[in-house]
Amino acid sequence: MSNVIIIGGGAAGMMAAITAARNNNKVTLIEKNEKLGKKLFITGKGRCNFTNAGDEEDIFNSIVTNKKFMYSSLRGFSNYDCMGFFDELGLKFKIERGNRVFPESDHSSDVIGALSRQMKKLGVNVLLNTQVVAVNEENGEFAGVVVKDASGQKVIKGDACVIATGGNSYSSTGSTGDGYRFAKSLGHSVTPILPALVPLNVREEWEELLMGLSLKNIEVTFYDGDKKVFTDFGEMLFTHFGVSGPVILSASSVITGIVKERPVRLSIDLKPAITDEQLDERILRDFSKEQNKAFKNSLDELLPKKLIPVIVMQSGIKPEKKVNEVTREERQRLVKLLKSFDMTVTSTRGFNEAIITQGGVNVKEINPSTMESKLVKNIYFAGEVIDVDAVTGGFNLQVAWSTAYAAASHIQ
Repeated sequence: MSNVIIIGGGAAGMMAAITAARNNNKVTLIEKNEKLGKKLFITGKGRCNFTNAGDEEDIFNSIVTNKKFMYSSLRGFSNYDCMGFFDELGLKFKIERGNRVFPESDHSSDVIGALSRQMKKLGVNVLLNTQVVAVNEENGEFAGVVVKDASGQKVIKGDACVIATGGNSYSSTGSTGDGYRFAKSLGHSVTPILPALVPLNVREEWEELLMGLSLKNIEVTFYDGDKKVFTDFGEMLFTHFGVSGPVILSASSVITGIVKERPVRLSIDLKPAITDEQLDERILRDFSKEQNKAFKNSLDELLPKKLIPVIVMQSGIKPEKKVNEVTREERQRLVKLLKSFDMTVTSTRGFNEAIITQGGVNVKEINPSTMESKLVKNIYFAGEVIDVDAVTGGFNLQVAWSTAYAAASHIQ
């Protein structure tokens, strides 16, 4: 029986606490906020997409950074294990589009409640409003933590410690990079920290005209010069600064490092289900219905109202031109524009809008099977503090559950 200290009361911290307590350890979970699961509460717009029901290949292919590092822990506690775990805790859940798994109630509080009740049942000692100031080590082993609360500062001794402090995203929830500081103080290196799963800024000024427009069933492709770096099909949203929505957030994790150095081209296929020829035929059909219509009034059946003025402007076809006077060359230019509506991504939004953090404690310094530090004995890492991230769809929370389970399972 070990005296285990968990730093952080988010997804990874609570999973680590439950797993360690089930293995008959004495567990103390320390959380600096006034309540547990603050970031979990806002996950998935408050609905909490807590895992993904895809197959093993789907899970691995959705990890962007350090996928190989995750093989062992994902096999030790898979997405199916995760669903079984929550089922056992009495949480009813459902599977939606893209194999996303949500609580049946659509309330993230039900996920937090299930975890909290289990911790209470297992006798986990939860210290809220308590900040860890430092993690101590002696002779290459974990020795205890220095904490600060309303009564002042003190040292809590322990046999093992799981650092599950989260990353740098949504700092209002307490993710302020404490874990990176602890890791560095213990001799670990931390890879560059970047916002990920984050909306993107674009250069084009006309983009503001599209603010609030949501597009479904479109295909996005991102290019670094001539090199295609990401493609996806789904939904996106235009904002006052650029673009957001599911396909954009997923892309951001792949392009965040590139766009820091140079702009990236975003190409949107507005009609991915049909070929250029089929689209041309469709436009011809629309044009032939009312041949004396002005071009600017001819696209109502083809495009959302908000998008039409921008497409007209970009097409180079005079807005007042009668559709029966539009040349074949002009029509083909319009087809090309609809199949490749381009924008220039100049940067990502900041950490305050990022769902997760890319970068973190260097995985080369962590044992991938146990999540134990290779530098300091009995120090473990779990969740977003580690340099692992994935696209949207419940995959990042699965990384948190799996790494936390691996860490806590290997504490003797």
